[in-house]
Amino acid sequence: MSSVGTLWTIPQQPNGKRIRAVAAFAGLSLELPAHYTHFEDNKKPEFLSKFPLGKIPALEAADGFKLTETSAIARYVAGLAPNSTLLGSDLKEAALIDQWVSLTDSEIAAPGNIINRLVNGRIVPYNKPIHTAMLEHQLRALKVVEQHLATHTFLVTERITLADITLASVIQRCVELTFDAAVRAEHPSVIRHLETIVNQPKLKEIFGETTYVEKAVQYTPPAKEKKEPKPAAAPAPKAPKAEKKPKKEEEDDEDDDLVPKEEPKPKNPLDFLPKSTFNLEDWKRAYSNKDTRGAGGSLEWFYENFDPAGFSIWRVDFKYNNELTQTFMSSNLIGGFFNRLEASRKYLFGSMGVLGHTNDSIITGVVILRGPDVKPVVEVAPDWESYVYEPIDLKDEKQKAFFESALAWDLEVDGKKWVDGKNFK
Repeated sequence: MSSVGTLWTIPQQPNGKRIRAVAAFAGLSLELPAHYTHFEDNKKPEFLSKFPLGKIPALEAADGFKLTETSAIARYVAGLAPNSTLLGSDLKEAALIDQWVSLTDSEIAAPGNIINRLVNGRIVPYNKPIHTAMLEHQLRALKVVEQHLATHTFLVTERITLADITLASVIQRCVELTFDAAVRAEHPSVIRHLETIVNQPKLKEIFGETTYVEKAVQYTPPAKEKKEPKPAAAPAPKAPKAEKKPKKEEEDDEDDDLVPKEEPKPKNPLDFLPKSTFNLEDWKRAYSNKDTRGAGGSLEWFYENFDPAGFSIWRVDFKYNNELTQTFMSSNLIGGFFNRLEASRKYLFGSMGVLGHTNDSIITGVVILRGPDVKPVVEVAPDWESYVYEPIDLKDEKQKAFFESALAWDLEVDGKKWVDGKNFK
């Protein structure tokens, strides 16, 4: 068995298993360091001189070639055995393999890593909304994989490819943490695929036994320290009451001036706008409780009640779409922006989404706000200038269609389809 080189990794973790399984299936061997302690050896100068970020997995091939990042190493190792079928037989199969690898890493593995960190209190403090959002991302992707595997033995061809090993390495970890009995019951094809891969004779030793969690891991708050009650202090002797003297009128006036008076809270300038017939709270309830399109839908309600004299509609576009990567991270970016708009909740409604796919997406949408100017409403968010705002004229059919599609979450721009969205209500 030909040796590829030395792989620095934690063998039991999904990333390490993936690379080692690819090598085993391709009939290659990978040497593991005799001694490796994570967070120690990867911080030493000799390691950093080869791999400056100190990340694992890290490969040092027999010919001196060095490589990091799990997907890149796995693909390189698979390519060393061209007859293994791991990378497909043509460009289309290779592209589909890359597609499933990318989906697995970004939509199933990445949210799972975040959940694990949240639940275990590592790196980031626990946040229930983020925990819930990450679970939703995992399950949405899992549904897509389930539908595909319901009619396919493997992901791309009729034989095992890099995509199958990648998926199995990630799903094996998920069934230990988040894919509990209830989730597994709804995704039998995914579990069948996992069992097929991990029980392959060439792979069984590397994957080892699969542990299935009965109930998904939940966050457990740390126990609060019990404070010993302080002994009650003896009551102080009461001072004799001073005899009250009648005050003169002038003295009363002086005492009143010494009492601090609560300053009235300044009113928002938007509160001084002329009264509008359009009730934003009623609109938010209509949008939440009705279908968007069709007879009796929220759009019909909107057009019957909207007051353009008191409210305006704006298109909102993120300025830095070229910097967006994972779609779930872009969705979280919208959520953060909406959170920072909290002070304007009574004046604002929004519907924004992520369109496209990983490394090729945009953030866009619409807001309905009090008054004719966007700035007084959105400038409460420190990052408001990261977005471009353009007024929408509902008399323009193209702009009207954009507005309606953003509300219905079926917007498509330049071939990029809506994949995730958030509302500000």
